[in-house]
Amino acid sequence: MGIVSLSIPKNLLEKVDSYIREQGFANRSEIIRQALRSYMSEGKRLEEIKGEITATITTIYQKGAITRETTDIQHSYSDIVLTFLHTHIEKGYCIEIIVAKGDVQLMKAFISALKANKQVSEVKVTLL
Repeated sequence: MGIVSLSIPKNLLEKVDSYIREQGFANRSEIIRQALRSYMSEGKRLEEIKGEITATITTIYQKGAITRETTDIQHSYSDIVLTFLHTHIEKGYCIEIIVAKGDVQLMKAFISALKANKQVSEVKVTLL
């Protein structure tokens, strides 16, 4: 098995360690392997779909971190964004749940733009 080294912010690492204890993972490597499998599986499902799709896209970011770039991304894809909900959650974080419907290629581009934004700490896609 290959070895990969990565840097993780302290607050995220504390959450990972807590989750490992709660869920009974053997170690950090196992939880990261499982997270990577899940992430790649999500991308594969999106790659296999053709035509029009409906999805919810959940983004999480630190309160105050959203910049004009993030707003511009959502406005750039206003033809597929049906609505969104924004609320404040734990310890200075915000969550946005976006409902989008449109061509899968456009949806993939929208999701990629959100994931590429360094201000967004998490993007979760649920296909309907």
